[in-house]
Amino acid sequence: MASKAFESFAQFYPFYLAEHRDLNCRRMHFLGSSLVLITLVYVLATGSWLGLLLLPVLGYGCAWLGHFLFEKNKPATFKHPWYSFLGDWLMYVDILRGRVRI
Repeated sequence: MASKAFESFAQFYPFYLAEHRDLNCRRMHFLGSSLVLITLVYVLATGSWLGLLLLPVLGYGCAWLGHFLFEKNKPATFKHPWYSFLGDWLMYVDILRGRVRI
């Protein structure tokens, strides 16, 4: 992945989607984000605050496995962490809305 400067998230998001062409990679991202939300609800409902430590493991673990096993590229997180985090959640919403296929 070439290091490119993006002036806005609007410029970054098409690049982000291009880095997620593989259906299984997108499915892994969706799984990880869903597990993050489920775990967050559990933590808030039970007060088991140590569960918060699982959030990055679940979210990034699934996503990075998707990249390494299926997409065969390096996650955008390594060079564009903030935009990549936003991209993860926008892609999640786009999947739920049917704009991105899984």
